Amino acid sequence: MALRTTLDGYAYAAMRFVTGFLFVFHGLQKVFGMYGGTQQGLTTLPGVAGIIELVGGTLVALGLFTVPVAFICSGEMAVAYFMAHQPRGLWPVQNGGELAALYCFVFLFIFTRGAGPLSLDRMRGRRG
Repeated sequence: MALRTTLDGYAYAAMRFVTGFLFVFHGLQKVFGMYGGTQQGLTTLPGVAGIIELVGGTLVALGLFTVPVAFICSGEMAVAYFMAHQPRGLWPVQNGGELAALYCFVFLFIFTRGAGPLSLDRMRGRRG
C-alpha cells in the first residue's frame, strides 16, 4: 500500500504526459504533414481533428486546462471511431479502431480524474 501511495501521482503524471505527447504526433501529421502524414486543410473535419490533437495533446501533456481539454479529446476520438472505423467492421481489431477507442477511454479517465498533482493546473491551484 505504501508503494502505491508513493508512486501514484508520478505514474498518473507519466501516463497523462505520454498520452498527450503521443496524441500531438497525430496532430502534427494532419496539420503539417509530418511523420508520414498528409497535411489537411484546417477547415476540413480531419484538419479540425488535427488542431484538437495538436493543441489538446500539448495541454493534456502539460496538465493545463486538463479536464475540459481531455473531455474534448475523448469526444473527438469517439467521433473518429464511429465515423472512420466502425463502418469497416464490428470489432476494433477488424476495423483498425483500437487506438481511437483506447485514446477515447484514456482521455475519459483523465477527464474524470483531473490533472493530478504534477501539472500546471495544480501549480495554478486548480483541479484541472
